[in-house]
Amino acid sequence: MSFTLGPNNYGKSGIRLVRVGRESSRHDLRDLTVHTALSGDLDATHYRGDNTGVLPTDTQKNTVYAFARDGVDAIETFAERLARHFVDATPSITRARVRIEQHHWTRIGDHSFTRGEGGELRTTEVAYDGRTATTTAGVTDLLLLNTTDSAFSGFLVDEYTTLPETDDRILATAVTAAWDYQAEDPDDAFYEHAFTRARGALLAAFADTHSLSLQQTLYAVGERILKAIPEVGEVRLSMPNRHHYLYDLDRFGLDNPGMVFQAGDLPYGLIEGTVRREEA
Repeated sequence: MSFTLGPNNYGKSGIRLVRVGRESSRHDLRDLTVHTALSGDLDATHYRGDNTGVLPTDTQKNTVYAFARDGVDAIETFAERLARHFVDATPSITRARVRIEQHHWTRIGDHSFTRGEGGELRTTEVAYDGRTATTTAGVTDLLLLNTTDSAFSGFLVDEYTTLPETDDRILATAVTAAWDYQAEDPDDAFYEHAFTRARGALLAAFADTHSLSLQQTLYAVGERILKAIPEVGEVRLSMPNRHHYLYDLDRFGLDNPGMVFQAGDLPYGLIEGTVRREEA
């Protein structure tokens, strides 16, 4: 019996980077978490412990901080700079993936910011193989809630069904969305503008859709993003159903006309799907 090494990569995860732009009195703040993953001719280190071709993960971490010195604008371009460097400067590395999560701060002054606890992250992942860079952008844990205009009825019923039908419910979710750009020579301005348009389309679709199912809302969100960004061919979405249950106040002699809810935790429904642009 013989064995062989399959696909593999290594890198540094959870590199926390805060970069302050002081080019003017109105400071710019970038708060990022960066993850690197390198692959290539690494058989020797796996089979024999020969680390000749291994770029230490600590070096990868230091590279992230050093590159930030020259500036961090759109996270997509920063990720591509890093990915290209790791491949082009390291003979043993043939492919690099760099994923970045941007933590959102709201400006309240020239040098003052605030951050809520919603958890929303802007994301990107760039992969570079020495020839082509592919760029994925998106958002994770974008918390959204509609207090009405959501229903769920007409579903399949069997002997184990206990869920009642409803024509008015709270619809809440934490959206994770990702899309790949197919643009020629994108720059910082393109990425910033495209993300703003995509996020705005996502929010508008959620707010505008009278939802008969979370699946319907998911499709509406994906369709709206595709309409907003011609350079995107598909949108991948994950939307957990953050259940809210009307609380029974009858035992206290009180009515509850859709006002008091218990926010559920686990288990939860998970709706996932891809919305694609049809080929002409």
